[in-house]
Amino acid sequence: MPVRLLVLPLLLGLVPLLAAPGTAQAASVCTGRPAKTVGFSTGELRVYKSRAHVCAVTVAKKPGKRRTMSVTLQPRGGRTVSDKGSYTKMAGPVTVNALNRCVRATGGIGKKSVSTGWILC
Repeated sequence: MPVRLLVLPLLLGLVPLLAAPGTAQAASVCTGRPAKTVGFSTGELRVYKSRAHVCAVTVAKKPGKRRTMSVTLQPRGGRTVSDKGSYTKMAGPVTVNALNRCVRATGGIGKKSVSTGWILC
C-alpha cells in the first residue's frame, strides 16, 4: 500500500508533460546553425545548416492573421521540397539532404517573396 501512495503523485506530476506534445517543438523548429537570413517587407526567410542537412522556414514579421505563406528548398541536382498554405506565424520547416551540395531557398508571405540564389556551396 505505501508504494502506491508514492507512485500516484509521481504519475500525476507527469501528466502535464505528456498532455502538451507540441510545445517543445515551438522553441527550435530547425536544427543546426543559422546559415542565412534574408528579410523582406512582410517577414524573413531563415536557413539553417547542420552537417548533412539544410532546413528553412519563412517567419512573418507581424504574426496573427492567416495569410498565404510558403518556403521552398532545392538542393542542386535534387528534388525541391516545399510547404505552402495559410498560416498565422510561419511556413515550414522544410529539410533536405545537402551534404556537399549547394542549395537554393525561397520564401514568401502574401504577394511578397525572396530567394537566396545558390548558397552553402
